[in-house]
Amino acid sequence: MPVIKPTCVRDLKLRVNLADVVGRVVTLRKAGGTRLKGLCPFHNEKSPSFHVDSDKGFYKCFGCGKAGDVITFVRETEQLNFSEAIEALGKRFGIVIEYEEGTGGPSREERSLRQELFDLHEQATEHFHQAFKAADATGDYMRQLWIEKRRFTPELADEFKIGAADAQGSGLGALLLRKKFSEEALRRCGLFFIYDDAQITLGALRPRFRGRLMIPIRDHQGRVVAFTARQTDLTPADDPAREAKYVNSPETPIFTKGNLLFNLDRARTNVGEGKPFVLVEGQLDALRCWSVGLKTAIAPQGTSITESQLVLLRRYHSQVECFFDSDTAGQKAALRFLPMAVRAGLEIRFLSSAGVAKVDPDLLFLERGLAAYDEVRSHAESAMAFACRTALPAPAAASPEAKARSAQSVYEVIAAAESEVVRAEFIGEAAGHLRLPLAAVQKDFQTFLQRQARQAAARPVASEPADNSEAEIETNSGSAAVAGSGLAHTPEHHLLMLLLHFESLGTPLSHALRADWVDVSHSAGVLLNRFLAEFEHATWPGCEHIDPLLETEEERSLVATLRFETPKIDDPVKVAQEGLRQLRARSLEPRLRQIELALANGTADIESDPISLLKERSEIQRQLRQPLILAAVV
Repeated sequence: MPVIKPTCVRDLKLRVNLADVVGRVVTLRKAGGTRLKGLCPFHNEKSPSFHVDSDKGFYKCFGCGKAGDVITFVRETEQLNFSEAIEALGKRFGIVIEYEEGTGGPSREERSLRQELFDLHEQATEHFHQAFKAADATGDYMRQLWIEKRRFTPELADEFKIGAADAQGSGLGALLLRKKFSEEALRRCGLFFIYDDAQITLGALRPRFRGRLMIPIRDHQGRVVAFTARQTDLTPADDPAREAKYVNSPETPIFTKGNLLFNLDRARTNVGEGKPFVLVEGQLDALRCWSVGLKTAIAPQGTSITESQLVLLRRYHSQVECFFDSDTAGQKAALRFLPMAVRAGLEIRFLSSAGVAKVDPDLLFLERGLAAYDEVRSHAESAMAFACRTALPAPAAASPEAKARSAQSVYEVIAAAESEVVRAEFIGEAAGHLRLPLAAVQKDFQTFLQRQARQAAARPVASEPADNSEAEIETNSGSAAVAGSGLAHTPEHHLLMLLLHFESLGTPLSHALRADWVDVSHSAGVLLNRFLAEFEHATWPGCEHIDPLLETEEERSLVATLRFETPKIDDPVKVAQEGLRQLRARSLEPRLRQIELALANGTADIESDPISLLKERSEIQRQLRQPLILAAVV
């Protein structure tokens, strides 16, 4: 098994800026000093509690408690093991990964399936793109389709790596076999039809995509994870999906349609104040928007919008403008997704085509360019205006019963808002659009909420982690630091925190603290004993190089949590001495009480006579009275 050199790990952590890595997944903003903050990628939240300190090289979420360094972050977000995370970072930042002599680098069989699938899709992307550019019948046809019929530029095709699959789907299987991708990766990549019992040979790899224009689908980190294949005149008659205009890759270990949005990897770096996301229906719509300079356009993967997609959007920006087709199906679909968007904390507006000749965003932006964006924005509707218009297109002519039925779907949107202020504004707006008395809408909405509450009472309620306030970060003592971390208030945690911030305490603590005083039923106690043993033997590597001493993910998370915030302690020695005193008392006092009870009742311990118990009591009392002094200069 290949072993990465510890010096290589240390070098990587010094050279890679944590904010650069986290910023691929989370939109970070200044939070005072050198600290950055954003919405946590590990749990759903609306107020940012995820903090990054690049100087220290650690992140910490004060909502769910997740903490770690750059390697931990890559492992958690990309589902890689320790070695794979280091190799991925090395590849990303151009750092050569060195292995212990004799262990060699990892073979393809030893790499994770996920990482292999990422590599496989990059190879497939380049293969399809070169076929698109080739001077042959397939390439000529696809470029003509792209440039003359769709009226996109060759530069856009290069930027997005647009590709082509010929009518036979030839070449890709042979390429991947030459690259020695594993049988498991070839079976599960979604690019081939393979019989379950078939041996992996070139003949067994029947291409899924034939005679189609290939559009790579990238995740929010920019990695190709799948393809959308557009039907063309070259699509053969025996294609199982011949009549389907668009065919997506099937779901794989790296691709779940409901978790991704097309072009999010590029759009997320362009959103900001006054520049919201623009959600369109199709990938070619998003490509058209990009081509005319609207760089915040995104599209779902041919499915309904999901809550996962909306939560992902909220990490980067809270404002979304929706530009959907104006047909009934498109409007109804938008109304279904609206409560999820409000629940995710998104501010939604709907772009309207009123007064504009073309409704299709692709054609609209093709004909009018970026100026069309300003036109449709001038007719934008708020979330509530859209919901009311869709639920009740003609309120003036509607019966009271029709208004009451329509109001129920609008109440679902209002109830999704957590803020009472937002709800009050929504209710007032809905009453106006539906032409109903405000008091009646308010009363009916309360009835709607009561009915929801009764239904919810029949279901178990999942508890959510407390969203600790930002004030907890501004700790002024060791106790507060541990309290803010969500850890148990034990002396082991306090002493471990002191070791990680005041290393000069290590040696005196190792001499003063007996190992049997430490509770090793939790990670803090285990690490405290392990670290003190290193100090005792003069082999402590320093806080910056303790990775080899950490054996579990729980231990790594604990160390990252304790190191993230520097405690403001005036006298660390005094705090350490108090921790020692508590550990000594916790260890000795139960035995002292046991002895005194036995003496008071005239009973002796099974193995001790009264004289022995008196001597033992005297010795324990002497130890408890003895002052604990640490000779350390901090």
